[in-house]
Amino acid sequence: MNEEKVITLKPDRKIFEDIYFSGNQGSLLFSPTTKSKTIVTIAAAVIVFIVFLLKDLLSKENAGILYFLSFIFLLCAVFLSVSVNKVSRWKKQVNHYLNVLEKCKVYEIRFDNNFFTVNIDGEKETSEWKDFEYFDSTHEFISLEGKYNYMFPRKSMSEKEYSFLKNTLKEKVKIDQ
Repeated sequence: MNEEKVITLKPDRKIFEDIYFSGNQGSLLFSPTTKSKTIVTIAAAVIVFIVFLLKDLLSKENAGILYFLSFIFLLCAVFLSVSVNKVSRWKKQVNHYLNVLEKCKVYEIRFDNNFFTVNIDGEKETSEWKDFEYFDSTHEFISLEGKYNYMFPRKSMSEKEYSFLKNTLKEKVKIDQ
């Protein structure tokens, strides 16, 4: 492959949105990142509430357990808030990217033996093949990680282009295992 290959993608927001926000990815409390922390925090809150209701049954020596459980609950709440903040920032970045896609006229991938370039309305990101550390392909999309990270939906290109891109990435992206 000496000549440059160009794949023009359809910048349809809906196609990209369906992939980015699949499986509750955009949910602040129930995304894969925050779901377990939300459940643990709710459980801790319920336990603190029950112990608080039963505090009259505790002896003075055992009253410290309420403080300890309250501390555990606050710790859980802090960890949850940090995770929610990460998801919120990720969601904001994705929405910004989707807004750029919605307005773009040109979205293309260019590659040859040495370089891989993504062009969105003249804003080009060029990488050498060695800059990529990982690639994965599913039935829905191809993800490419390295100097820059990309996600290319299957529906945004023809089946022939998708297969060609997938095969090229298999050949060019050397994954150290």
